[in-house]
Amino acid sequence: MSKTGSGGARVTPRSIAVWTAVAAVGAVAWGVLALSRGEKISAIWLVAAALGSYAIAYRFYSRFIARRVLGVDDRRATPSERLDNGVDFHPTDRRVLFGHHFAAIAGAGPLVGPVLAAQMGYLPGTIWIIVGVIFAGAVQDMVTLFFSMRRDGKSLGQMVREEIGPVGGTAALVAVFAIMIILLAVLALVVVNALAHSPWGTFSIAMTMPIALFMGVYLRMLRPGKVMEASVIGVVLLLLAIAGGNWVQNSAWADAFTLSPQTLVICLVVYGFFASVLPVWMLLTPRDYLSTFMKVGTIGLLAVGVVVAAPHLQNEAITKFALSGTGPVFAGSLFPFLFITITCGAMSGFHSLIASGTTPKMLQKESQVRLIGYGAMLMESFVAIMALIAASALEPGLYYAMNAPVALLGTTPESAAAAVTKLGFVITPDNLRAAAAAVQEQTVIARTGGAPTLAVGISEILSGIFGGAGFKAFWYHFAIMFEALFILTTVDAGTRVARFMLQDSLGNLWKPIGRVSWKPGLWGTSALVVLAWGYFLYTGVTNPLGGINQLYPLFGLSNQLLIAVALTLATTILVKSGKLRWAWVPGMPLLWIVAVTMTASWQKVFHDDPKIGFFAQREKYADALAAGKVLAPAKNLDQMHTVVVNSTVDGVLAAMFAALVLLVIGNAAVVCWRAVRAREPLPIAEAPYVESTIVAPSGLFSSAAERRELAYAGVGATAAGGSVAGGSETGVGHAGAGHAGTGHESAGHAGSAGTGGDGADAGAREAETP
Repeated sequence: MSKTGSGGARVTPRSIAVWTAVAAVGAVAWGVLALSRGEKISAIWLVAAALGSYAIAYRFYSRFIARRVLGVDDRRATPSERLDNGVDFHPTDRRVLFGHHFAAIAGAGPLVGPVLAAQMGYLPGTIWIIVGVIFAGAVQDMVTLFFSMRRDGKSLGQMVREEIGPVGGTAALVAVFAIMIILLAVLALVVVNALAHSPWGTFSIAMTMPIALFMGVYLRMLRPGKVMEASVIGVVLLLLAIAGGNWVQNSAWADAFTLSPQTLVICLVVYGFFASVLPVWMLLTPRDYLSTFMKVGTIGLLAVGVVVAAPHLQNEAITKFALSGTGPVFAGSLFPFLFITITCGAMSGFHSLIASGTTPKMLQKESQVRLIGYGAMLMESFVAIMALIAASALEPGLYYAMNAPVALLGTTPESAAAAVTKLGFVITPDNLRAAAAAVQEQTVIARTGGAPTLAVGISEILSGIFGGAGFKAFWYHFAIMFEALFILTTVDAGTRVARFMLQDSLGNLWKPIGRVSWKPGLWGTSALVVLAWGYFLYTGVTNPLGGINQLYPLFGLSNQLLIAVALTLATTILVKSGKLRWAWVPGMPLLWIVAVTMTASWQKVFHDDPKIGFFAQREKYADALAAGKVLAPAKNLDQMHTVVVNSTVDGVLAAMFAALVLLVIGNAAVVCWRAVRAREPLPIAEAPYVESTIVAPSGLFSSAAERRELAYAGVGATAAGGSVAGGSETGVGHAGAGHAGTGHESAGHAGSAGTGGDGADAGAREAETP
């Protein structure tokens, strides 16, 4: 078994020519984006710049990090192999796990953030999404996943406590858990806004749950290891659910699936609880894997639409709002607010929670952190580029009519058209009525939050090549359902991760509750988590200012503050391990994000503009409330009081989060200083080395060397490549297995990779038999 699992890559004239061509395409695309001023450019250039940059980064930079900085070792057993319990720890096929991880990290951020940030122009967002993910976002995901895997899948806060110390660790545990609750509430809020009063979307989303349960049972009990077989069945059922949603919307069943926002809150809380307590093989992993087909398929379809239709970007490269900070969508200048508005597409602290939550407990081999950590983040970044294209391809007048607040636009097409004209853009009342009619909506005015705008953009692009103008409504509702599905998978995985974090924290006070196998602790902490984010979700649903408008700035700020915690931890571990020369890999993005988040925190807390500062907003509404006045969009004094309370809570939380993160960074700086001055590397909290018996590919497709290893371990070459033609489809075996065979018959874990594994312990014992 090779140490890195890659089998080595030879440099050939062909590979040199291929990568030179890739670099040239990317360079030309970047040149066009940088030099074009005043003319409309094709969206294809954004796609070319992104894909060329991603390919170079994955091939070279991620490989450098895996081999030189982290030192991945496939001879070392991962927690999923050593601690396999069939509930949280379980060796999972890399393709299924890639789907789960991508589905878990890809939530509202890459869809909503780029749409909102389009008010600053397409160029700043494009640069931040691509450059940010290569040097910061994907790096954070990969190193956090690796370090958590080396520590038995411990949560981010618990790792900070063990590696940095009790002071910084306690601060991190409190900050990370509190931030996680806010993140989950905002993600769920986007789902509620997308599904409220939409029987089509609600039915289709609801059907993904029994489909996922069926897939889990199918792979666990009926056809163990048949990943591709289950995938085909799941995708067919998912397509039927989507088609069935359209039928339900026009049938007598429509009322049963037409739910109010408050009812959806209850449904999501109940679903989140069960997603947290059920075994991962039963609901979470198959549902996320199934959702990935929908996510990747839709984004792939949109990419094809961009290439075929070649829409021109109607947005400016850099708008006047980027410098003035007076944009109607959100207030604030390009620095720092662009970088907390576009979060998940470039870098996201939420990802560090998934990378130290469910995913490290399911990795088969250490080398797979490159594919799953770095690779999945690059794919999410491409989602963000597609969202930015969809928003920038719309006419600016329609974009601002959809995203500006109702207080500015009013509620009628006439008032909205007049307000947009004052902003310097042209749109008529008839244009707004036609836009709403085209997607079969009552209105498109002030449909804030980004999701409806993205859906309109997707419908414009896809209807141009699939079905024509008559299919705009279909593609619009399809996109709304896609967005809800996209985000809901993040909510269920995030709830389980929050449960891990709470168990880790409470386990420091009382050991039994920290054991993931203790059912009362599992159920109790899961209930506390869903009730916590359910409370903030309900306040968002009932907020007079609009939940997204009030909570999304706090979401973006707290999300990026989490990055500072994760990168501080990674930098500290490298320094303590005697790898000071590689500390710049997480250290440079750490310095950048600290500058961004601390500037944004100061402005969101103390800025005197009520549109920016939480406390200034509180003071404005509190003064009016004291005088008995009602300020729009509040409709009565009770709603005025709600605004005052929510603004106060937001300001206090923003200040508290920043203070706790600074405490973590300060404690880590002391530890790093001690490590640099010490003659020997300081002790770290890694789990002891145990020899691995699992053989599995590192990447999406196995190399020649990996196929030889799999064949030696008793797994057919077809399995390594993922073929459905006979044998196992898991592409994993056990080194030294007692007998050769096909698929799950040859090794315990192979038979259940990505699904379950009653035979895991038996297979391990068999592998040890001479």
